[in-house]
Amino acid sequence: MQLNNVLLKPVITEKSVILGDTYNRYVFKVGIDVTKGQIEDEVERSFKVDVLNVKTILMPGKKRRIPGTFKFRKTKGWKKAIVKIKDGQKIDIVSKESK
Repeated sequence: MQLNNVLLKPVITEKSVILGDTYNRYVFKVGIDVTKGQIEDEVERSFKVDVLNVKTILMPGKKRRIPGTFKFRKTKGWKKAIVKIKDGQKIDIVSKESK
């Protein structure tokens, strides 16, 4: 599910669901060269919410073994953005209440 060139897809993990439900923080995989300002503008435009804060983290690539051989290859690194929105607003990606 690619939203656009800025927000590639939401990161759905146990930790990110807890962040969304408890602290109003949502996690997205974003383009590697995207700035915090672009992320903020895109989240506000796409989901109609007020963004308070954006934190970005560069996630390193990992070594993966090629099946059937003893060789390894490295996966590509990616960028993660944690977006905090205003209290009372919600982005409905996945929540514990829906399950």
